Amino acid sequence: MERAEAYGFSGAMSGAFLLSCLLFAAVSRRQRGPYMDEVFHVPQAQAYCHGRFLQWDPMITTLPGLYLLSVGVVKPAAWLLGWTGSVVCSVGMLRFINLLFSAGNFYLLYLLLFKIHQKNKAVSGFQRILSALTLAMFPTLYFFTFLYYTDPGSVFFTLFSYLMCLYGNYKTSALLGFCGFMFRQTNIVWTVFCAGNVVAEKLNEAWKIKLQKKKDERISSRKGSFSDLTRVLQFLLEYLLSPKNLVTLTALTWPYIILVSLFFVFVFINGGIVVGDRSSHEACLHFPQLFYFLSFTVFFSFPHLLTPTKIRKFLLSLRKHPVQYSLITVISLFLIWKFTYVHKYLLADNRHYTFYVWRKVFQRHELVKYLLVPFYVFAGWSFADTLKSKSIFWVLMYFVCLLAVTVPQKLLEFRYFILPFLIYRLNIPFMSLYRQLLELAFYILVNAVTFYLFLNRTFQWENSDEVQRFMW
Repeated sequence: MERAEAYGFSGAMSGAFLLSCLLFAAVSRRQRGPYMDEVFHVPQAQAYCHGRFLQWDPMITTLPGLYLLSVGVVKPAAWLLGWTGSVVCSVGMLRFINLLFSAGNFYLLYLLLFKIHQKNKAVSGFQRILSALTLAMFPTLYFFTFLYYTDPGSVFFTLFSYLMCLYGNYKTSALLGFCGFMFRQTNIVWTVFCAGNVVAEKLNEAWKIKLQKKKDERISSRKGSFSDLTRVLQFLLEYLLSPKNLVTLTALTWPYIILVSLFFVFVFINGGIVVGDRSSHEACLHFPQLFYFLSFTVFFSFPHLLTPTKIRKFLLSLRKHPVQYSLITVISLFLIWKFTYVHKYLLADNRHYTFYVWRKVFQRHELVKYLLVPFYVFAGWSFADTLKSKSIFWVLMYFVCLLAVTVPQKLLEFRYFILPFLIYRLNIPFMSLYRQLLELAFYILVNAVTFYLFLNRTFQWENSDEVQRFMW
């Protein structure tokens, strides 16, 4: 990092943290007590603060990583600073943990952007700082910086694990992946993703050697065609069936293999992936979740995905391959018809934006969910098109992880899209400075509206005296 870039990054991070502190104070003044899921998380953390480690709220569905870390931070700080009484492990103190995670996420996002795009000499230090700032202010994640939720910590350890993986520190990466798993069980998918990065790199090296031996550059030039995909899958099968290759891959990824094995032991002993309230978190094949994620990604990455050039390229591709797109459309219609689920929380809780998205869009008419298929097809094509700079093996691995983390979820919840979105956004090429500034301005606008609604547009339910607020 050059000196000018270091100063610029320090200034951006300091400014963002100061702004977050001011916003944190405003949220804490308006909402002093626990809100939404905090009514479960805060008492549980406070029980741990008082040494009651065997106490557990059966409504909590995640492992106790957040509470253990909170106690590990707050207790020593209280001892050093002489805090006593109710200030120790208070709502505000526990929420402040996530403010620290937010600063850590900013730093990790910058380091990941630097590592992933280090070969692109055209990218300036200012662009890296700007992208890191933009992603640190990603609205769905940034909002939960100011509440005591698992999301900021879950993202922190997963991004840290990914960074260590890219630097070849696989044992450290797996250990951090375990920490991420302790915050949210589905983060085991991103441990598999890190192992997949290692495998994809080896596969890509072997694939290039094969191309050089055959002197068949036409294969790589037709990347994305059906014939090319068939050859890639055939090569993948041959490579993975080789005992020598399997030994090599196992020697590289054994820390991840141990962690995934421990995960399966946990699932067997626990009787499922969810702890606590399982009735509201049943796994199912909810394939339309992939379409919701693509729509979510287009919304938050429209400077990348929704451009006139992209639309023209898509229409040209549509004209060249009508049969393939017709088949994709038919399959999408079938998946929506047979695998659409509506969770009871989605219909009942009018504090979440997803409630209004579902009511205003999908419940307008029975046919709406089918009429959106052309948009889903475009979103999927545009999404995949931005990843064409990555190897075909990386793309296949990422899509497998994306399906694993989204499809089993019955509830439409934007928080579940945070990590797959960030991983995607980190790996696409840098765009022009104008589009980067447009993206940052859009995130600031969305955050401003979100916090305005949360702080000022309160309402009450008929049978409750509690103040209700709108949130993600």
